Amino acid sequence: MPPAFPKAEYDARLAKVRAEMASRDLDVLVIGDPNNHNWLTGYDAWSFYTPQIVVVQHDVDPIWIGRKMDAGAAWLSTHMTEADVRPYPEDCVQKPGTHPMLVAGGYLKDMGLDGKAIGYESDTYYFTPKAVSSLQASLPNANWVDADLLVNWCRTVKSDAEIAVMREAATLVEGAMGHAYDIIEPGMRQCDLVAEVVGKQIGGNPNYSGDTTALSPLVLAGEAAMTAHPMWTDEKFAAGQTVALELGGARKRYNAGLARTVQLGGGSGELFSTAKAVEEGLEAVLSVMKPGAIAHDVHRAWQDVLDQYGLTKDSRIGYGIGVGYVPDWGEHTVSLRPDDQTVLEQNMTIHVMLGMWMDDWGMEMSETTLITADGVECLTSFPRGVHVKD
Repeated sequence: MPPAFPKAEYDARLAKVRAEMASRDLDVLVIGDPNNHNWLTGYDAWSFYTPQIVVVQHDVDPIWIGRKMDAGAAWLSTHMTEADVRPYPEDCVQKPGTHPMLVAGGYLKDMGLDGKAIGYESDTYYFTPKAVSSLQASLPNANWVDADLLVNWCRTVKSDAEIAVMREAATLVEGAMGHAYDIIEPGMRQCDLVAEVVGKQIGGNPNYSGDTTALSPLVLAGEAAMTAHPMWTDEKFAAGQTVALELGGARKRYNAGLARTVQLGGGSGELFSTAKAVEEGLEAVLSVMKPGAIAHDVHRAWQDVLDQYGLTKDSRIGYGIGVGYVPDWGEHTVSLRPDDQTVLEQNMTIHVMLGMWMDDWGMEMSETTLITADGVECLTSFPRGVHVKD
C-alpha cells in the first residue's frame, strides 16, 4: 500500500496550504477531515471512525495523530517518517471518562503550540464537537481560529496526476453503468442489481482496482423515484418503471459520478419531454463552463432552458468532486447555484448533476467534468438519452 503519488506531489499541496495559512496569520492548522488527510499526506485507512488529526506547521513536517493500531497505515500509505506519526494509546478509545483528543492535545502542548494561532476545521464529518473541545481544553492559551474548508479550497484545482486517476475513476463508473444497463430487467431485485454494480466498481477493470465510492449506489425506482437519495431495497423492478441510477467509480480515493435513466418498457411522453429538456440544459451548461465563468452564470444557462419548458429544480446543479470517503464525494466548495460567486478555474473538476424528481417518478443525468484551458471536458463518456429496455 505505497503512497498514491510521489512525495513531490504532496509537497506541492503542502505549499498551497501553508501559503493560505500565512495569509490568515495561522501558525498551526489542525485537520480533522479524512478527505483532507488523504489529499495532504496520502493517508488511507478505514480508521476515521475514531478521532484522528493531521497537524500542519510552517517549519516542520506534518504529523499524524491517531489510534495506535492504525499507525502502520500512516507509514504504509504516506511519505511520513516514524517521527511524524504520533499514535495515542488504545486504552483511550471509546472509553467513558476520557477522549483521545485529550492525549493529542497533550502532544501539541509538548510541541510548544500552546499560545499559537491554531486554525481548525469546525464543520466536518468525524471531527466532533467533543474532539474539538478536548483539544482546545488542552491548549487553553492558544488562539483557536475557525479555518473550516481551508484545505478543501486548496483541493479544487487538480494537478495532472490527480486528473489522471480521475480519468481511471470515470472509466470504472462507465463500466458499472454499462453493466447495469445490460442486466436490469423487470423481476430483478434492486439489491441484486446493486451487488452486480459494486462488483464492477471494484473489480471491473483488468488494469487497476477500484475503491469504495464515497457515495453509495443510488437506485430511484417506484415510489422512491420522487426523492433524490433513496437506498436500494429487495423490491423487484416492474415493467413500465422509470429507474434512475446514480453510480460512482473511485480510484486512489478519487471519485467520478455518473447518473443515467432507464425505462423498462414503454414510458410516458412526460418522461421523454423532461429528458429532452434536461439534455438541452446539460448542453447549455457545458457550453458556458470554462475558466473565468462564474458559477451562478453556469446555473443561469440551465435555468434559461428550464424556463422554456416550464420546469423547476430547486437544488444546485453541480459541485466540486475529487478525493472522498463516505459519506460524501463533494468537496464542499464550488456549487453551481444562483448565488454562487465562485470563478471557475482550469483543472477544477465538477460533477454536473441534473435530477428531476416529480410527484411519482424521477429521472437523472450527470457528467463528471474537467475545466480545460478553453472550455470543459466530460471525463465520463456514456450515452445520455433515456435507455429504453423492452
